[in-house]
Amino acid sequence: MAADQRCRFVDFSPLQEQLPTSMFPKTVKSMIVEFLSLTPRGVDDDKASGHFQIFNASSAPAALVMLYMSSHKPNREAADDAIRHFITSSKTVLPKDIHVDCAPIVLEFCKLLKRAVGIDDPLYCLCRSSLGAMVEYVEIGEKKKGLVGLRDIFPFVSELAAKLSHDLELSTESTSFPGPSLSDISDFSSFVVPVRNEIKKVVVFCGPIRVPLTDELRSLPVCYADEILILHQIFIDILSKVDKCLSKIQEHVDWLQKHGVGLLSIGSCHYLSLLKELNHISKLYNGHEGLFWDTMKQRKDALCHLIVKCAKRNENHEWVLDCKEVTNFEARRHLAMLMLPEVKDEYEELHEMLIDRSHLLEESFEYIARAEPESLRAGLFMEFKNEEATGPGVLREWFFLVCQAIFNPQNALFVACPNDRKRFYPNPASKVDPKHLDYFSFAGKVIALALMHKIQIGIVFDRVLFLQLAGRGISLEDIRDADPYLYNSCKQILEMDPEAIDQKGLTFIHEVEELGARKVIELCPGGKSMVVNSKNRVKYVDSLIHQRFVKAISEQVSSFAKGLVEIMSSKQIKKSFFRCLDLEDLDGMLHGSENAISVDDWKAHTE
Repeated sequence: MAADQRCRFVDFSPLQEQLPTSMFPKTVKSMIVEFLSLTPRGVDDDKASGHFQIFNASSAPAALVMLYMSSHKPNREAADDAIRHFITSSKTVLPKDIHVDCAPIVLEFCKLLKRAVGIDDPLYCLCRSSLGAMVEYVEIGEKKKGLVGLRDIFPFVSELAAKLSHDLELSTESTSFPGPSLSDISDFSSFVVPVRNEIKKVVVFCGPIRVPLTDELRSLPVCYADEILILHQIFIDILSKVDKCLSKIQEHVDWLQKHGVGLLSIGSCHYLSLLKELNHISKLYNGHEGLFWDTMKQRKDALCHLIVKCAKRNENHEWVLDCKEVTNFEARRHLAMLMLPEVKDEYEELHEMLIDRSHLLEESFEYIARAEPESLRAGLFMEFKNEEATGPGVLREWFFLVCQAIFNPQNALFVACPNDRKRFYPNPASKVDPKHLDYFSFAGKVIALALMHKIQIGIVFDRVLFLQLAGRGISLEDIRDADPYLYNSCKQILEMDPEAIDQKGLTFIHEVEELGARKVIELCPGGKSMVVNSKNRVKYVDSLIHQRFVKAISEQVSSFAKGLVEIMSSKQIKKSFFRCLDLEDLDGMLHGSENAISVDDWKAHTE
């Protein structure tokens, strides 16, 4: 043992001696505090690792658990306090990069406590949860000296899975049983994450795992065959139990729709977290992701009810969007709204505006464009000059009026679709106003704020704008509403007889009118001399659409998106927001449904 390690050794042998009762609470905990305070920091990993190996080598965990088993209450309390201090300090005081060295000690505590007091003991549960929190972010594999391996933590996966299965079964048999606890689900996920990652790494060249296991997989140097099969059984068992629970929730939803009353059990809200982990596990096994989504499709109403009632902010529910068929409009709208800032309740926190109706667009632009994004995210409070009225009604009117002005074709910012005058996309000729890009950014902020305040503005986006905000490409069918004439022309070109298109004399150019003058734009280098024929006409149509609806308005779309992002906080949130919604969903949020109003639905969705 190195000299610097010997000097840091703390003698734990007194733990096994019968010291006077009054000395134990202070002595045991103080030794733990002293040991942790001597942990090498800011140096090479080997020194920190060696320091913690001393703790295990001195049998300190065994001594502390032995003390915890004492029939003498002060001794038991002293050990409980000391172990809890070690666990808490390991998580909150020591740097995260040292957690990998703490994990073997916490693992040892878990093993000893499980044998001594069982899995329902509060101290054991604390140690198990703490170990899960440590290994979730630690790379595991085959057992290495002093570290934690996959086979060390897999027993906790099986243990927690059995507990979850039992609690799910009870919740289907009894209406009073709350179901699995969130802490058990969280711990299960914490242990499964590194197991999944390690299995994926091992079988990466074999593709999704087939059950029964193939000879190819079994022949790998490290294959974890037993663990792979057990995890598969866990997935099948828990999915079937969750399916039964969702069936009960479906009955609850049906009752709610008929009678208008009904309450979910508290534990039901935890199913979303469990479903998220089951979805991740399903991707390991061939055909099982489809099995998972088929089950969710059968319980769509129950899943959507859970999303609307239970999904909260700061939780990641993007796994649901891998198969949007399992959601309805209410569920997607709820998930999208969780990504937007929440309007503050306190008046003092709101961004105040005093607007003159006669200069509505200009003054609104100054108030919104010049404000700090953080101030706008708190929400808006607005008054019109020389008017006493305030409150939600006034704010709703302002949103409607300012959006009518922004999207008024006379202001040259947006173009209305010929066949649907409430549907808009950016005007390629908007540059006639030198400040047009600032106004597009302003427009993006206003739309985000309207969504945030849940106010419908009577305006909707055309598909060509929606798809670009969502980061998706545009096809011929997507331009049908924006430019019916161009759509029909392109359709005709694609459907022409090869001889007819070869004789048409088209070239790879696009003619536009800009500031009263005709301008020719080449769709590709040398486009003026490149003739459109039967072999390249698809490329010609794609290039024409790209020029007309992407390249020509790229600056406008970028500025509009920038305004959205400033309210939504990040580009990633904006991307997730539009991934969550279909165009028809956004139509419903910005314009509302054109169907007859359902009073019951109105009451159900009014805060």
